[in-house]
Amino acid sequence: MINGKKVVVVLPAYNASKTLEITYQEIDFAIVDDVILVDDLSKDDTVEVGKKLGIKHIVIHEQNKGYGGNQKSCYNKALELGADIVIMLHPDYQYTPKLIPAMSSLLGSGLYHVVLGSRILGKGALKGGMPMIKYISNRGLTLIQNILMNAKLSEYHTGYRAFTREVLEKVNYNANSDNFVFDNQMLAQIWYAGYEIAEITCPTKYFDDASSINLKNSTVYALGVLRTSVQFRLQKWGLLKNKIFQLL
Repeated sequence: MINGKKVVVVLPAYNASKTLEITYQEIDFAIVDDVILVDDLSKDDTVEVGKKLGIKHIVIHEQNKGYGGNQKSCYNKALELGADIVIMLHPDYQYTPKLIPAMSSLLGSGLYHVVLGSRILGKGALKGGMPMIKYISNRGLTLIQNILMNAKLSEYHTGYRAFTREVLEKVNYNANSDNFVFDNQMLAQIWYAGYEIAEITCPTKYFDDASSINLKNSTVYALGVLRTSVQFRLQKWGLLKNKIFQLL
């Protein structure tokens, strides 16, 4: 808890048994009140590892719902538990849990309603081993998105995110895709709702057990990112009405 606000960390998991423990052990429970593990029908023993670690709130999908579908379950469960601050942390140990106190502080102070852990600020991505092709794609897509959304983020593609309850109750994230483009749709919704987004420098790690999407999914994701940005701009101009931008 921070400033009287309940902090919940959500872990969207798929085949994360090898890295779940080291991720969980670095969570600062002096601040974090609850942890939610959502398993998207893993083929390994992710759920068993979670139970051994003592994670009280484990949601098990009976069918694979995809990365976006997993996040929907994460946020819905966090709101159900009364979370005031929700931090999404990938259990593959690509992002450090040690930033949770800083992210929680920015939200708990009331300065911001959204915080992103940026791999681009401070050159953390390249230092951590991000493949050059992914780095170039990240920079190119981010440039286009900033132009279309009239924004200035260092990246839109980080999976390390923190939200206040107010944001999660206002944007219609359940209407988003169940695939990887969910992340970008949610940021577009947040900009459309008028919230400011803070970024902090986040070191990252690329290694064999860290999750990564293949070329096919990367291409589908990139096209979805561009489509989302165009939809946002058309919605702002009043030329399009898309249900994902309907505020709750």
